[in-house]
Amino acid sequence: MPVLSKSAALMTGLMAFVSNANPLGLSIPGGLIPHIPGVTEALVGIVPPLPILQVPTPALPSPEFTPSDIKPKKIGYFWTGSGDNNHKDFLATVSLDDDTFGTFIEITDVPTSGNSPHHLSPSADGKTLLGGGLLSILKTQDSAFYFDVSDPYRPKFLKSNRAILSNVVDEIRAKPDGGFFITYMGSALGTSPGRLVETDADYNIIHEWPEDVEGTLNILGQQFSPHGLSIDFEKDIILTSDFVVPLSILKPSLGPVYADTLVLWTLSTRKIISTIKIPNGGGIQDVKFIPGNPESAALATAVASGEVWVIYPFRKNADGSQGVAELLYDLGEKAKKSVAIYSDISDDGRLAYFSITLGNHVAALDISDLNNVKRLDDENEQQPIIGPHYVKISPDKKNLLVTGYFVQAGDISVFNTPADYKAHWIDINEDGSLNFNRTIDFETYFTRDRGGARPHSSVIFDLTDPENPVWY
Repeated sequence: MPVLSKSAALMTGLMAFVSNANPLGLSIPGGLIPHIPGVTEALVGIVPPLPILQVPTPALPSPEFTPSDIKPKKIGYFWTGSGDNNHKDFLATVSLDDDTFGTFIEITDVPTSGNSPHHLSPSADGKTLLGGGLLSILKTQDSAFYFDVSDPYRPKFLKSNRAILSNVVDEIRAKPDGGFFITYMGSALGTSPGRLVETDADYNIIHEWPEDVEGTLNILGQQFSPHGLSIDFEKDIILTSDFVVPLSILKPSLGPVYADTLVLWTLSTRKIISTIKIPNGGGIQDVKFIPGNPESAALATAVASGEVWVIYPFRKNADGSQGVAELLYDLGEKAKKSVAIYSDISDDGRLAYFSITLGNHVAALDISDLNNVKRLDDENEQQPIIGPHYVKISPDKKNLLVTGYFVQAGDISVFNTPADYKAHWIDINEDGSLNFNRTIDFETYFTRDRGGARPHSSVIFDLTDPENPVWY
């Protein structure tokens, strides 16, 4: 029998503990300080933010909202933070139909505030939404929030939880048989390594990958800050992309610590195959497989260089390692060191859109021929958007939904990007180019009763055919 090194033996013991802990999740939905009427409201106003951590005060009571009885065919769900960071964060249900566009139908609160709502995604059956809290860690709160949308016009808060080994929720992908895969960008303390977290169909956290010794040693030996997440269920592979060490964006900090890597996994075993490096990437924020591509090629965004790279997961490098990265397109000067570049790809694999946060721009590419990519926007155009980030193509491919907000953590953070706090419902022209048209102004709508609003992400439901609803 081979003798394990001390580090490998330690990892074996840790993995045995983790694998026996089922489920792995914890839940303290309201933080550590309970709500005491007349007391904690005042505490919120006088306690200053602390370095890194914040006082875990309960959320202020929610203002009254009168739901709308309209039932539009197209619905936008927006995972939104209260602008003052003291009122409860919430899911906003809004009409995207032409005749009632921008009407707020329902507001569904979560129990806590200051989570900095991040990404939002639907379950495979479309009955549940999962939204992550990027900065829930600062108030020791749950960081994953689940909503029941079985009645699409009246979402209900379902539950919340958090992982044990990891925190700082980013990208979310539904499992076909129920539950989710989720990237947690940081450790439980916001450092590296993060984890790829998995839930069961009841949304209990059951795994924090990797759990094998070799994979754990791999992520301990390098920066592992998974943000982007894409899964090819047919080809049995996962790609995660490493962005930034979360703790490094909070003061005191010498500056963000970015990564240049993606990690390729085998889906069925949840084990790491290889690490793929993008030279001088400076944060690989997003990765997505191109639908229908015969090689399962994926697009990855390199933030510092402002470039789009194509990843071929089954090709081999000269050294025999699996997963080849090739430069696909340079998005130009606006995209360089733009803090964030997020993407979406049409389900026919033809069009790709990229939000350039500090460049105040959304780029459009025709990627139907990866050897002859065509740019569909004018990179020098001054678009009517500030701080674009989350990008989502509508199920009918007629519109692009972009939210004008990335991250603002105030005095404790080095990330405070300008934003317009609007949801932009942009027309997609026949050739794939964009026509900026309508917006939903969250800041104005919620200024009086929540100190404004910070809509970060969205999910679109299309109920045009009631017998065959679609969501994305």
